[in-house]
Amino acid sequence: MSQSAGKPEKILKRLEWTVIRRLDGLLQGDYRTLFHGFGLDLAEIREYQLHDDVRYIDWNVTARMQTPYVRQYNEDREVTAWFLMDISPSVNFGTVKVLKLNLLIDFAAIFSRLITRHGNRVGAVLYDGASIRIIPAHNGKLQVLHLLNTLLAPPERRHTPQTNLALLLETALRIIRRRSLIFIVSDFLSLPGWSRHLGMLAHRHETIAIRLFDPREVELPDIGPVFMEDAETGEQLYLDTHDRGFRRRFTEAAHRRETDLRAVFSKTGVDMLSLSTEDDLVREIVRFAALRKQRRILPKAAAGSRMK
Repeated sequence: MSQSAGKPEKILKRLEWTVIRRLDGLLQGDYRTLFHGFGLDLAEIREYQLHDDVRYIDWNVTARMQTPYVRQYNEDREVTAWFLMDISPSVNFGTVKVLKLNLLIDFAAIFSRLITRHGNRVGAVLYDGASIRIIPAHNGKLQVLHLLNTLLAPPERRHTPQTNLALLLETALRIIRRRSLIFIVSDFLSLPGWSRHLGMLAHRHETIAIRLFDPREVELPDIGPVFMEDAETGEQLYLDTHDRGFRRRFTEAAHRRETDLRAVFSKTGVDMLSLSTEDDLVREIVRFAALRKQRRILPKAAAGSRMK
């Protein structure tokens, strides 16, 4: 995948030819395999049944009635999707073909276009590590181009405080009132304390996490002594990558972060699509869609077999 560069119109045209057309063919227009439970309005609260999605359990009613109850939704024709995007300095990193930021821009362009071309609306909350910008939800191709133009604008500052994703999620909780489809696009390199806000967001909305990473953030190559700079604080460190022990500790720490992150998403019921700067974006999206579809089918099949 080439780097996201140039004007918004050129980026969108490139992605329509190289990605969106391939997705149309592979998914055959069935984008609901990716997004189930979105564009819904609450209809009633009823007692839990075997095939129900546990994420729709209403815990307040369940506690009062001492038996599980779920929120039942009616489907709404209009979908509103929000992109919560972490564009803090740590996302402006990459070592092989593209930056994580390029991946973020491509993802936002692809899915905002897929959603708006069917008459639905998209909005965005952008967090640069120090401030928040909000793009109100609208429909149409012009909205996609506006979103891309905003993402392509040069950053106002080079260094920022350490990323705190809680600020991004708090803003979304405050401004997004109607049930929506939420994409959280980030490398999730953040101060702790944001998981509670993620759980609240997932309780109200259909929420999908898009985790961006570069392979060199997981495993350091043996390239000798180097100076590395923290993209957010500007702090510089001298590292000797010849040191096998250091490289091993670096990898172990990365795996611990990965384990902790997956635990957060599992606990909050949020599906995660993990995208590397070396990935084929189409292949990963199709694989993710297949996994989500399989998870919906299996509980229903199990419930049906018990009823026979």
